[in-house]
Amino acid sequence: MYFFGGLMSFLNFANPNRFTRFSRYAMPITAVIGLLCIVWAMYQVWFIIPDDYQQGSTIKIMFIHVPAAWLSLWVYMLIAVSAFGTLVWKHPLADVSAKAAVLFGAAFSAITLITGSLWGKPMWGAWWDWDARLTSMLILFLLYLGFMAVWHAVDDPILAGKINAILALVGIALIPFIILSVEYFNTIHQGKSVNPFGETKLSDQFLYPLLWMTAGVTSLFLSLHMLEMRNELMLRRIRRIQILRTNKR
Repeated sequence: MYFFGGLMSFLNFANPNRFTRFSRYAMPITAVIGLLCIVWAMYQVWFIIPDDYQQGSTIKIMFIHVPAAWLSLWVYMLIAVSAFGTLVWKHPLADVSAKAAVLFGAAFSAITLITGSLWGKPMWGAWWDWDARLTSMLILFLLYLGFMAVWHAVDDPILAGKINAILALVGIALIPFIILSVEYFNTIHQGKSVNPFGETKLSDQFLYPLLWMTAGVTSLFLSLHMLEMRNELMLRRIRRIQILRTNKR
């Protein structure tokens, strides 16, 4: 009973007008928190953390590469949850949330691939290798581009949202594959360095700045995601007004 009561409260709170009022105050808070966390993490990375005894200064690429990789997966999970809300609950903000998140997911995936290549060249001796982790991350990036293509190709945003919702739920199997690829496939990519359910290989002097950076990027993403949702809601309102004016003529 309490679960369904909380769920109904959440659904009522996520009304577009209520979301607009909430995001007006939440955006600057999450943006400031995100920027402070990123500045603090970068200060530690450049002025406190020593070079790695094996990788030297290239280890510092990790503080961009790893948060971007994590966020590229988390953003897809957000899109998948939004897809479920679009198809099952018919939630008014679900496809808006998904559309607003796609660009950021593509950006995080691209950053992951680029920084991974920059990190991989001195470590592996190659910019790229068609191993399980790298290839699956490339597929994820292309999947994000596919979502963007559908929204640009289909004029009706509601129909485009439903098409992408189906694609998102079909493609959800890629996420566990990416996560488990370094453990169950013969890959040049290193194994997990941070494991919340097991042993963490990173020392505290590397782990804590990494977590600060991840928290900062996540908080900044939430702020930008809300901003993009507000913009999308405004565009849809303008589109409805234009359609009404056209019909009256």
